[in-house]
Amino acid sequence: MGPVSDETTFAALIAARADDEHAALWFEERCWTWREVVTEASRRAAIIEAELGDGLGDGLGDGPAQGPRHVGLGLANSAEHLFWWLGAAVCGAAVVGINPTRRGAELARDITFTGCRMLVLDDSLVDVLAGVEHDVPEHRVLHVDTSAYAERLARTHPAPLPAEPVDPAAVLSLIFTSGTTSAPKAVICTQRRMGRIAEQQVERRGLTADDTFYVVMPMFHSNAIMAGIAPAVCTGGTIVLRSRFSASAWLPDVRRHGVTFFNYVGKPLNFILATPERPDDADNPLRIAFGNEAAERDIAEFARRFGCTVIDSFGSSEGEIRILRTPDTPTGSLGRAPEGTVVVDPETLEECPPARFDADGRLLNAEEATGEIVNKTGAALFEGYWDNPEADAARLRHGWVWSGDLAYRDAEGFFYFAGRTGDWLRVDGENIATAPIERLLMRFPAFAGVAVVAVPDDTAGDQVLAVVELVDGRDLEPGSFGDFLAAQPDLGTKWAPRWVKVVDALPRTPSNKIVKRAVDTAVHPHAGRTVLAREGSSLNYAPLRPAP
Repeated sequence: MGPVSDETTFAALIAARADDEHAALWFEERCWTWREVVTEASRRAAIIEAELGDGLGDGLGDGPAQGPRHVGLGLANSAEHLFWWLGAAVCGAAVVGINPTRRGAELARDITFTGCRMLVLDDSLVDVLAGVEHDVPEHRVLHVDTSAYAERLARTHPAPLPAEPVDPAAVLSLIFTSGTTSAPKAVICTQRRMGRIAEQQVERRGLTADDTFYVVMPMFHSNAIMAGIAPAVCTGGTIVLRSRFSASAWLPDVRRHGVTFFNYVGKPLNFILATPERPDDADNPLRIAFGNEAAERDIAEFARRFGCTVIDSFGSSEGEIRILRTPDTPTGSLGRAPEGTVVVDPETLEECPPARFDADGRLLNAEEATGEIVNKTGAALFEGYWDNPEADAARLRHGWVWSGDLAYRDAEGFFYFAGRTGDWLRVDGENIATAPIERLLMRFPAFAGVAVVAVPDDTAGDQVLAVVELVDGRDLEPGSFGDFLAAQPDLGTKWAPRWVKVVDALPRTPSNKIVKRAVDTAVHPHAGRTVLAREGSSLNYAPLRPAP
């Protein structure tokens, strides 16, 4: 393909597929060509235009609604979801992805705050929305699993593709941040940005119409659209869409459909690796697994077992922060960033000095080397948050983009994640970031997930609490855990947890990010939960007993 253009819109990429007879979508047991997909998308676009017009109507009666054409999609992954997403895009409306895990006032806030004028729901969200107060009139709430909707769809003719190009600056979608440390913000993504993302993905990964994209991440999340669906639209490749992820079905699907590209967030690699290994696992067509936040041990093992390249990158929903692994990336590092992305002390506005390590890999200057990841040259890439000037101002300061992520960077320019800006502990007068401790603890074979949080010290500062999930079938044995810590040459002198608490499951977003603000920090044992306590300054642990 040609050079990436800043004026390519996602709507134009969709329109370019209008006469394409190549297979576009497999969902369950049915296949659609690209021509059929664009036709169905245009049929949904006609419904949007009938309800919302051009956004300039008076909003009275059954006429077009007043205000921005924001369409809330409360749908599970399905062909219907894809048709509505592309339909909104092709007519210049904006998609608001409704998170099905939100409830009550939070869900109402998501719908009202983002200015939804129309809601499209399936059975998975209809009951959840019952009783939730929002501003969308009843006749603009469509339930796709009803006969009334099927009848309306049957009598709706597809809207013609727009004669005039969609404005590249038009809002295409509002993407909620994960909300792991605060209330989710709605990130603006324009037609221009999605078009650029699609073309860049194709160029960087060498993707073509011969590629088949396996999409199982929830479509209200940016990964499913940006990493999987957008490059498929750009190339005219084939999308294999699943309603939900199944580790046991993954390899049979890859083989059956000739999947060459798989996108993920978080733990899917780990779940797939937990299935029984077979000698012929590498006998499959997969070329690339692309995503973020996989455990380092899973990245290497997945590549070995399935004979593919795993590209695990670090980036922001806002699009201005990007750190990529390279073949020479050291263990524990995120990789290198393009020029202009640095680690800055937010108080002095100076770049932090490089991280220094001893012969065992122990970080020697954590406090001075740790700062916030900042892109000094990426302000133009930030398209803003919907109706949130305070968040905009916090993101753009001094003409730079401030990520909200902590890191340190070594002398060769490799970045190491250190947590969110609130993920600091103050132990014995020393500031400590939580992410390096979490990375070290995840080496313990019994741990499936770790969240390190602060518990106030009785005298001053904090103590380290590790809240952990266990691998199925494993127990937390105090002696083996203490021995494990003692064998880690890079264990920081303040890193050993004062307490280790086992929970059934850590609170997570639908994309498997741990929600730190929802982690239970109580350290007293209850309801049979294991809590280990460290004895003095040693690395010996013993079960914490309930008070008599």
